[in-house]
Amino acid sequence: MRYVSLLRGINVGGNTMVKMSELKSTFEKLGFKDVVSYINSGNLAFDAMKTSDDKLTRTIEEAIEKDFGLKIQVMVREQAAIHEVLANNPFEGRFESHKEMHVLFMKDEMVKEKRDELMQKNSDTEQFAVSGREIYALLKQGVAESLLGKGYIEKKLNVPITARNWRTVRKLVEL
Repeated sequence: MRYVSLLRGINVGGNTMVKMSELKSTFEKLGFKDVVSYINSGNLAFDAMKTSDDKLTRTIEEAIEKDFGLKIQVMVREQAAIHEVLANNPFEGRFESHKEMHVLFMKDEMVKEKRDELMQKNSDTEQFAVSGREIYALLKQGVAESLLGKGYIEKKLNVPITARNWRTVRKLVEL
């Protein structure tokens, strides 16, 4: 089975630096095959025996802590699920640049109360849609001044996420 792992917050702004070649080695030591990384921000695809995303997540997080001494949140998806993310974009055709469109990957589905609170924040310049374990974010004015950029989703709603722009999400299906 082909999987994609998305590590939160590595190699961003000079913080939590991890060499992708070393991370790839960690994945290979876990027995994963055909490990491929994409850009330097914690995107890896790999082949593994079919198992639950939760089990893979725990295994990867424990290996990263052991090998690097870092507690890194990891979101795992079957690669086929990334195809579904692309196909189900509710904002398709409404953005001009990949910098406006983001997908926020969550470990678990968002509870209704938090989803409702997030939906109340939709505006002309910032729109969100929740589907399963993903939040689609159309940010017409970019990330910096958005709820995403200000940490609202993680801090106020207390929802662990890792975000990828649309170009990266599209690339994940090719890995």
